[in-house]
Amino acid sequence: MTRGKFIAFEGGEGAGKSTQARLLAAELESRGIACVVTREPGGTPGAEAIRALLLGTEGEGWHPRAEALLFAAARSDHVERLIVPALERGEWVICDRFVDSSRAYQGAAGGLSDEDVLALHSVGSQALLPDLTLLIEVSPEVAKARAHARDLGSPDRIGGRDAAYHARVAAAFSALADAEPARFARIDGNGDAEGVFGDILGTLQSHFGAL
Repeated sequence: MTRGKFIAFEGGEGAGKSTQARLLAAELESRGIACVVTREPGGTPGAEAIRALLLGTEGEGWHPRAEALLFAAARSDHVERLIVPALERGEWVICDRFVDSSRAYQGAAGGLSDEDVLALHSVGSQALLPDLTLLIEVSPEVAKARAHARDLGSPDRIGGRDAAYHARVAAAFSALADAEPARFARIDGNGDAEGVFGDILGTLQSHFGAL
């Protein structure tokens, strides 16, 4: 059986990743391509439990090293129990965030080295990487407005960090895309959802050929 494709959506808060993941899943299914839509942190019962620990606003939060370890643990369970089995069944996996979010958030913005984040990923998830990472980039103004509308003024622990932190995240994603152009595709996410999805679909067809 042909292995499925692994597509990750990346970007900062309010980029529109979840919306685009749903649109892509619907498009693939309309073409007869079986797919699984999932997210990080989360995707399995164990990983969803860790998500609650990471994003809940109670208590004083986690040090960046502890945060990175928790993300790596959630990802390990996600990869082992959901992502790899789906790929081996020939399904496409569409994931809202993957390891590049850890590299940007806990790594560059949180003060950990990229080498340390990738070492955790190597141990926990056997260094699995997406076949294609779609980086949706939006202006700070658009990101702020969308995140506010989504969260109704009550962001989670990471989304609620200050503007300087999120600027470091955006810069980190940009640097990763520059460093790994064969795996990353940059998408302008400032427009309406349908227009952005048209660009994503064109990118997928260019990368993989006819879907």
